[in-house]
Amino acid sequence: VILHERHPIKGLADSKRLTALRREKLFDQICDKALCCSIALASVEEIDRLNILQATLLAMRRAVEGLRLAPALVLVDGNRLPVLPMRAEAVVGGDERVAAISAASILAKVHRDRWCREIDATWPQYGFATHKGYGTAAHLAALRTHGACEHHRRSFAPVAEVLAGARTESAA
Repeated sequence: VILHERHPIKGLADSKRLTALRREKLFDQICDKALCCSIALASVEEIDRLNILQATLLAMRRAVEGLRLAPALVLVDGNRLPVLPMRAEAVVGGDERVAAISAASILAKVHRDRWCREIDATWPQYGFATHKGYGTAAHLAALRTHGACEHHRRSFAPVAEVLAGARTESAA
């Protein structure tokens, strides 16, 4: 997200500290007021092949590459940086301290929540619309009952355990 200095967006904060309704409203404001923004993903297969950290860095790089304007400096939340063709700085706690990082975290969270509601229509037995992909007790119970679907990361320990248990049971 590249924000316009003359058009600040009130209420930006770490997406985890905002209600879903507030995030949705801010999502629209960010898209309307930002100079440009980009959302990018890593696939389940990429996450399983690379690991979650490397896949996250890949998605960050894709998001930067998807911007229609080239930033002079990229600020990234955390302590790791993706490989980029321009200067970048890691900012620990950046989603609380840097407006553009807060905006990016809101876009990412809203996009993910919307996607989880979308796949919930096809896979309602997992409750994606409710748990948003997090390893809640209900989600883990659904995994044990129904096994994993195409949206589950095989490298995520609870999914791997369920799949290992299913293989053990079928071998018995």
